[in-house]
Amino acid sequence: MSERTVLQPTAEHPITVTPTGRHVVVRVGGQVVAETDHALTLQESTYPAVQYVPLTDVVSSALVSSDTTTYCPYKGEASYYGVTAAGQTVDDVIWTYEQPYPAVAEIAGHVAFYADKADVAVG
Repeated sequence: MSERTVLQPTAEHPITVTPTGRHVVVRVGGQVVAETDHALTLQESTYPAVQYVPLTDVVSSALVSSDTTTYCPYKGEASYYGVTAAGQTVDDVIWTYEQPYPAVAEIAGHVAFYADKADVAVG
């Protein structure tokens, strides 16, 4: 395997992780699959903000492990989960960085949901 490029956030490509400070509910197929008051908001450059929910606040029985992995030079290696909800399984709804790079170390133990596959409501 070749060496992975590791990039640090910069003024041109900033990444911030801050406590959301609000109640977050995640639904897939209309069914609640996660609910927390301890989410983190990750803001990367000009991309939409992403809610990272503690894995402990996700309904564990809804999780379906996946072999999918991706790599981000700012955050590290991501692994994925599908979700079974409302009688169907949706593949790769969730991604997580189990060992994120130090610049975003706070997101360890947290998962994020694809907005086109889940409804993430911040109240």
